[in-house]
Formats: sequence, C-alpha cells, structure tokens
Amino acid sequence: MFISTAWAQGGGAAGGGLFEAIIPLVLIFAVFYFLLIRPQQKKVKMHREMLGNVRRGDRVITGGGIFGTVTKVVNDNELVVQIAEAVKVRIARGTIAEVVSKTEPARPEKAEKAEKAEKAEKSEKSEKSSSDVAAS
Repeated sequence: MFISTAWAQGGGAAGGGLFEAIIPLVLIFAVFYFLLIRPQQKKVKMHREMLGNVRRGDRVITGGGIFGTVTKVVNDNELVVQIAEAVKVRIARGTIAEVVSKTEPARPEKAEKAEKAEKAEKSEKSEKSSSDVAAS
C-alpha cells in the first residue's frame, strides 16, 4: 500500500561505443612504447654495435661476470679471452656483457709508411722554399 512499485528506467544512450573503448587502449600502447619498448630497442642496438666493435686487446666482462682480455678474434661469433695468466677460454661473442676498456685499432703498415713519406716530402719542399728565399 505505502510501497509503490519501482520500475526500471530505460537506459540512456551508450555513448560513443567502439571509438570510446579503443582510445584508452591506444593510449596505453603509446605509453608502453615510449617508456618500455623504444628504450629497450636502443639499448639492444648499442649492445650489438659494441659486440661488433670488439677487437684484440679490449678488456671485457662476460655475462657470467668474468673479467678478461680479448687475445684473438676467431670469427664473427667466437673470441679467445685470457682470464688469467696462461688461462685462455673460447667464448661466444654474444656472452660479452660490457667492454671495460677499448684499445686503438692497429694501423696498417702501408698507411704508416705512406704517412712518413708525405711528411718527408713536405719537409723537403719547405727546406727548398726556405733555401730559395734565402738565396734571393
């Protein structure tokens, strides 16, 4: 008697529907891309570059935490690393975690000889020009 019957209201319009449901997913993906995926890709690229530039004489740390010096580059995938005096191990290039110190690349002998020859020619020319000036 005092209680009236409650009727369910007819629901209003559901809004934008599919468009409004996709926007949060796109935003979440964009945040993940810029905060997680992209920095990881840069880090992997730098590590791959570092592994490609490893040469004899470099001090390295392996993935297991072993310090050593590269004594020989066997091929694109293998290195020989000296971890103690008279102890050399053959490791996969991918197991190198970090290069501690780099060595300068060895200069080819031909380039050194050519550079010395150029310096000698320049000094001879400067001596000739100075002697010509003094003779005048």
